[in-house]
Amino acid sequence: MKKQFAVLGLGRFGGSLVEEFANLDVDVLAIDRNQEVVNKFGNLATYVVQANAVDEASLKGLGIRNVDHAIISFGDDIEASVLVTMLLKDMGVKQVWVKAVNTYHQKVLEKIGADKVIHPERDMAKRIAHHVVSEKIIDYIELSKDYSIVEIMASRKLNNKTLFDLNIRSKYGCNIIGFQRRDGEMVISPTAHEIIHEGDMLIVIGHNRDINRFEEEGV
Repeated sequence: MKKQFAVLGLGRFGGSLVEEFANLDVDVLAIDRNQEVVNKFGNLATYVVQANAVDEASLKGLGIRNVDHAIISFGDDIEASVLVTMLLKDMGVKQVWVKAVNTYHQKVLEKIGADKVIHPERDMAKRIAHHVVSEKIIDYIELSKDYSIVEIMASRKLNNKTLFDLNIRSKYGCNIIGFQRRDGEMVISPTAHEIIHEGDMLIVIGHNRDINRFEEEGV
């Protein structure tokens, strides 16, 4: 069976989620208390409803306990996001992800059982900062405080060398888990005998310290 998703709050972040779910042909229940906003997403979401998400009876009436994954995106209203998180977890929703506006908000959400806390503005700021500071880093995804996945462009220094020749794990402590050729071909879980060419986009995972060293010395 297809998973069912719910997005509560259709602001810029929540609305973008609904649009992307529609592109992926995913069933999504979209909820907002503003009727004008609801009307805007009528042709995108599988079900779009004008309702107050803080009202437990309304949520139960919508059958939200049956969704597999709920995303609470009205992070600017801290009190409402906390209350709705508690309601959804009490109803047994399997996965509840919540947008947070600051670290304090995140700590509260984690204490009451949010499965994942999202900081879209902070995360995007980090990705942009890493991209701007380094000419080699194309994209950056933070996995934790210490570990990340980055996309790094292969330079002439790596041209026509195999992963075995480069021995990146031994030299730098990080791993190349895939790369994209200049012609668009994706190579996932490459073998040691795969050849890297200048301009290939390497997908590297590891401790931030090791990735930085690889970027400065190895690429």
